[in-house]
Amino acid sequence: MSLPLIVLCLAATAQAGIRERTAASDLPQGSGLAAAHTADEGIAAHPDVIFADGFEDGGFEAWDEHTQRPGILELVDESSGGAPLGRHSLKVTATLGENTGGGVTKWFESADRLFVRFYVKFAPACDYTHHMVRLRANKSLAGADKWSGFGKAGLKPAGDDRFTTGVEPWGANGDFPPPGKWNFYTYWHEMEISRDGRYWGNSFRPADQPAIPRGEWICVEFMVKHNTAGQADGEQTFWINGRLTGHWTGINWRTCPSLFANSLTVESYITDRWTKNPVNIVFFDNVVVARRYIGPAGNGE
Repeated sequence: MSLPLIVLCLAATAQAGIRERTAASDLPQGSGLAAAHTADEGIAAHPDVIFADGFEDGGFEAWDEHTQRPGILELVDESSGGAPLGRHSLKVTATLGENTGGGVTKWFESADRLFVRFYVKFAPACDYTHHMVRLRANKSLAGADKWSGFGKAGLKPAGDDRFTTGVEPWGANGDFPPPGKWNFYTYWHEMEISRDGRYWGNSFRPADQPAIPRGEWICVEFMVKHNTAGQADGEQTFWINGRLTGHWTGINWRTCPSLFANSLTVESYITDRWTKNPVNIVFFDNVVVARRYIGPAGNGE
C-alpha cells in the first residue's frame, strides 16, 4: 500500500536543475490530433497514436490487465451521450473497508516523447482519491522485467530500473476541498527524501489553479519527454481541458538508455487517508497514448 506521509512540492527553485516553465513554454495548447476525430472515432489508426480505447466495445480486451473483483469496474452508458465522448465510459467504485478500487493497465512500445490523454469525472459525492492515472517505466516488456515499475512504494528508484509519474488530484492533507487540485505524483532516482527518511513521491504542482470540480467531465493530458541517459534534459507537462497548466524541465529520469515509460494504469485507488465517504465513484473515458499532442476529442463541428 502506498501511503505518502510527506509529499514534496517541486516548483521553480525546490530542486537544483528542475525548472517550472509554464509561462515561457512553447508547447501546444487547445486543439491537437484528436480534433479531427469526433468522440475519438478512428483515432487508433492515426500514425502517431500508440494506443486508444473509448470503452465502446463493451469489454476490456484492449487492456492487458484489469481488476476482476465484482462491483469495482463497470462499463456504463453514462457518459455525455454523444460528442466528444461517445456512449460508454468506465465506472470505478471504491468502497472503504471492502476494497481500494481498481482499474486497467496497458503495456506498449514507447517513444522518446509520450503523450497520455484521458477524460475523468468525479461523482458529486466523491471524496479524496489516493492515486489515479500512472505512467510507468519498466525494464522491458517481457517476463518479470515488465513489472519493475510496479509497487516499491516508499523506495527510491536506482535509475536503471524504473520511474513513475502521473497526473492526479492532491488534497494537501485535507486543506483543499475534495478531490483536490491537479499535480504530478512522481518517483525517479533523483527524487527528494521525505521527513521520515523514506521516499513517498514528489509532487509537481502549479500554485495558481482552481480546485477540481466534481460532476463534470474533465480532459486531462500529460507528456513525458525522456532524458538523455544520465543527463538532466527530461521534461513533464500537463494540460487541463486543452490548457497548458504545468511544465517542468531539467529532469534526469533515467541512467540507462533502454529504460522507457512503457505501461499505463488508469485507476481510482482510494484509502481511508483523509477520505471519509464510504463509497467513492470515478468515471474514465477516451484514453489515448500518442507520440505528439492529442488535445480534446473532436466534437463534430
